[in-house]
Amino acid sequence: MTPRFRGKRIVITGATNGIGLAGARRLADEGAELLLTGTHPARIAQAQREIGSATVIFNDASTPDTGSALAQANAGGGIDGLWLNAGYADIATIADTDAKLFDAMMATNVRGPLLQLAALSDSLTDGASVVVTSSTSTYEGAPRTAVYAATKAALIAAARSWAAELAPRGIRVNTLVPGAISTDFRSFMDDTTRSTFEAGVVSRVPLGRVGSADEAAAVALFLLSDDASYVTASQYPVDGGLTHR
Repeated sequence: MTPRFRGKRIVITGATNGIGLAGARRLADEGAELLLTGTHPARIAQAQREIGSATVIFNDASTPDTGSALAQANAGGGIDGLWLNAGYADIATIADTDAKLFDAMMATNVRGPLLQLAALSDSLTDGASVVVTSSTSTYEGAPRTAVYAATKAALIAAARSWAAELAPRGIRVNTLVPGAISTDFRSFMDDTTRSTFEAGVVSRVPLGRVGSADEAAAVALFLLSDDASYVTASQYPVDGGLTHR
């Protein structure tokens, strides 16, 4: 069987760890030409060693030039798939929420993807697919996650607008909505807080466990592929049933 992504150029932001890296590995195995981004030098180097066929670059989604820098790295090549996956998370009580925390998460999680898509939109091929990573925090209403959840809700709204605007070119835009996934994305928590948090989440997951990065990446790859050719403006939870109620 011909690999689904042979001859396809795919760009993934936030691809040097977690769900993004899991997806990049699978895309490489399926023949994709990859441009990957990250912000941690050690992770960038490791991803480059692991996926030798990919181009792995530094790109910080929180900076105003994130889009132009990404477009320059892409060098005008036609993009068949764009996965906007870079993100930043932190938690704070209502009383501890301040402008610094708000600005940091809004810059990475909302402004970054908006600028990245703006800079790359002309390079998207007709019929391309865009996947945006949101989060079930949008629906959960968990304490101390107000700012993070708000940024991820903004992405869902933006993706629906993008889907309508890009539809005349046959470009699909969908949102991946991961729930409790076993990545190091919660590294801002200490071990005790993280264990308590994850145990509380798992207790509400009908499937009774945390998901893997590979399981979330598999859904992203479906959305990037031609198998999802009639799917757009949709949200795809990967959460073991967490948000089913």
